Order: sequence, then C-alpha cells, then structure tokens
Amino acid sequence: MAVLDALESDGISVWVDGGWGVDALVREQTRDHDDLDLVVSLVDCDLAMRSLQGLGFALYEDERPTRFVLGDEHDRRIDFHTVSFDDIGDGYQVLPDGSAHRYRRTALTGRGRIGNRHVRCLTGEAQIECHLGYEPDEGDRRDMRALADRFQLVLPPPYRPRHTTG
Repeated sequence: MAVLDALESDGISVWVDGGWGVDALVREQTRDHDDLDLVVSLVDCDLAMRSLQGLGFALYEDERPTRFVLGDEHDRRIDFHTVSFDDIGDGYQVLPDGSAHRYRRTALTGRGRIGNRHVRCLTGEAQIECHLGYEPDEGDRRDMRALADRFQLVLPPPYRPRHTTG
C-alpha cells in the first residue's frame, strides 16, 4: 500500500497487474507474491523511481522501454511494465523482440481491492490475454481459474482443465 500511496501522491497513474492484479480482482490474497507488477506510462519512469527512493527502492533491472524493476534491501521487487499511450488511450509496451503488446484502453478499466484499498488494475480478460504465449505453471493456472470463476470467463486452451482418459 505504501508503494501505491507514494506513486499516487506524486500524480503517477499505475494499474496493478500480475498476481496482485488477479488478487485485487478476486478481492482476496490467494497466494504469496514475490513482486508487485504495475503498468505505468513510459514518460513516468524516472518520476516513479524518484518517488519510491524514500521507501528504500532503487533500480534493480533496466530493460526499458519494455520494463524496469525496482528492489529494496529486503528483496521486495516492483516490476514496472512500461507503456506509451496513443491519442485514444490504448497503451503499447515495446517487447524485447521489437513487437508491441497493446493494452486496449478498456483493459485498463479493471477495479479491484487489496486489503481495504480500491485499486486500478487490468480487467480479468486482459489478465488472461497477458498470460498467453508461454507454457503456464500451476500458479498461472490457479490464477486464471480464479478469474474465470469470479467473472464467468471462458479460458483459452492452455488454461482449460486437462481431461484424463482411462
């Protein structure tokens, strides 16, 4: 909460993504998390870093324009997914291969809760879309099932239940 408070007080808009984003949408913490994923405008990167210095965070990894990670002495990490916004509000994250992932403006309309705090986050549909293109682990599968159950969403093929025969 201190991270979100600091960013908000400096006028930085962020959307909770990843595991905490799923938990915000389902409105309960479902597992331990090793980082906090946030979507942020690429133009706010330096301000976000300065904003969180007072909480003990410093640059841990710099892979801009795709992402950057801040870490502290307690091994807490914040993984910022950086996007550039177009004139209609869609965000584009440049990926390491030079392609871009598009966050439709509607993907950024999710509302969730962490503890007693309401947070902006990706929608359930956007979370599922962001979890495609790689082989999911059991944590990913559990997160996607939680979203599907909460919002009555149909899961795409790597997340559909596996049927065994015999």
